[in-house]
Amino acid sequence: MAAPEISQSRLFEWLTGDDDSRMCKDIPEEACDEQPRNFFLHLLAALGNKLADELSSARLVLPWLMGVIGAPVWMVGLLVPIRESGSLLPQLFVAGVIRLQPQRKWAWVLGGALQAASALLLALLALFGNGGLGGTLVLAVLVALSLARGLSSIATKDVLGKTISKQRRGTLMGWSGSVAGAVTLAAGAVLMLFDERPGELALAVLLIIAALGWALNALCAARIAESPGAVEGGENAWDSIKLGLRLMRDDHTFRHFNVARALLLASALALPYIALLGQQQSGTELGGLGILIVVSGLAGMLASPLWGKRADVSSRRVMRDAGLGTTLCCLLVAAAAWLPGGWSETVWPYALGYGLLVMVHAGVRLGRKTYLVDMANQDQRALYVALSNTLTGALMLLVGGAIGALAQWLGTTALLAILAATALCAAVSAQRLPEVEQ
Repeated sequence: MAAPEISQSRLFEWLTGDDDSRMCKDIPEEACDEQPRNFFLHLLAALGNKLADELSSARLVLPWLMGVIGAPVWMVGLLVPIRESGSLLPQLFVAGVIRLQPQRKWAWVLGGALQAASALLLALLALFGNGGLGGTLVLAVLVALSLARGLSSIATKDVLGKTISKQRRGTLMGWSGSVAGAVTLAAGAVLMLFDERPGELALAVLLIIAALGWALNALCAARIAESPGAVEGGENAWDSIKLGLRLMRDDHTFRHFNVARALLLASALALPYIALLGQQQSGTELGGLGILIVVSGLAGMLASPLWGKRADVSSRRVMRDAGLGTTLCCLLVAAAAWLPGGWSETVWPYALGYGLLVMVHAGVRLGRKTYLVDMANQDQRALYVALSNTLTGALMLLVGGAIGALAQWLGTTALLAILAATALCAAVSAQRLPEVEQ
């Protein structure tokens, strides 16, 4: 057993760029010896989660599912808001419950298991669903899946803060993003093999594989060595709301961070519109979308480790630079659409812009996740994460609707210019945040 443990420690040190695998900051002393093993369990869990996310994507796979079963078109527009907001909005309400558990990994395990069960139900609907009733059931299952996703999200960050040392968390999330990018690349390559929409059986197979990914996520979470933590301060939902409002009022840094995070939503909101613009301009359907997925996978593989290393030095600067990058990407894609000539009528300039924005969005995600985990202390980390995510979920519902109206009224290119200005404001806001990695 000694040899594998030594190899694991050496690989851990190579991936993190450190010479001492027992370096511990802001985690219990007893967690130091388990850190290399926990690092790889976190990494494998992230792989399963990302695989499942891509193969049940509300932007790609589930719209096809709705089309195959003949659901009304208006239901397709509800997929992304439900998927994103459903996982964020309830987190403040479950934070107090999670705080009552000495080991928070079991909440993570429950979330992973519920997501796996939801994916299996979606696979059954791909085979047997039909019409409006089938579409309604898909949306209902997606609500359950999103709520389970929110449970896993808050527990994952809390367990990460207890088991992985500060100045290594960004590196872990960076490597997770790189592995996830490879999975996205493989998923896109498979989808490009289909000339038309995948049929019921193909969709069911994709969703069953997604269920297996979440099962792997839950299994890895169960095997993480997590020291029991303090359970004082666990509140019911109303107490959590009151405490959260006090934190927003009294903690200037936390309030400022949430303003910057809200403005950085521009990167997430711009991605589907760049894909839509590419489809409108090029006239391609599945082939163009497959290209976008492959480009997204390559971009994720290249970007995440670089952002992760930088986030461990200064997550504030990563958020700032990602805001500037979002501004540049939105303006470049809008300009490509305005340019005359046949080049702008192919999918490739938009695929390039999409890939660049995926790289930038990886910085947004890694920067704000690392900043939030490093800003909060161990006792209040779960509440900080839950409150921030709940606020973001509410904003996504409100802003997502407004963005859709603007796109309908002004057009996609004008909307990208508006999002570019929003991202520039995000960069200015992030620049003024205090450092938390020192």
